[in-house]
Amino acid sequence: MPAPTTLPIPEMICFSLYSATHAMQHAYKPLLEALGLTYPQYLVLVSLWGEDGRTVGQLGQALQLESNTLTPLLKRLEAQGLVARARDSRDERQVRVSLTGVGRDMQARAADIPGCILEKSGMTLAALTALRDQVNALRDQLRG
Repeated sequence: MPAPTTLPIPEMICFSLYSATHAMQHAYKPLLEALGLTYPQYLVLVSLWGEDGRTVGQLGQALQLESNTLTPLLKRLEAQGLVARARDSRDERQVRVSLTGVGRDMQARAADIPGCILEKSGMTLAALTALRDQVNALRDQLRG
């Protein structure tokens, strides 16, 4: 029986994706620290800026986060005055998350972040979009 073949770490796609994720979060960190946000908090806000009043379940699905991860994150955003959580009047089992005025105002303060990340990447928008699509296709294929 032949011995299993192992690629060196720099040649492993999993390591490339893993290390790129860390580098991306590192690039976001100073931009978000200036706003008093963490990267996951920023993602929640971006999601709500796109569609306010989502349920916790909808946010979890959009961000691919379990409720045991999302709930403490939402509590911190609520404590910062950026979001409000309330039971849905039509279905008490659902909790809706809505932006506060401060949360809506944060969108203008964060408006330059995507451009900063694009510039820091050294890539064109078209190249980054193509890369994103390839990574998403890989993710979807692996999930089967």
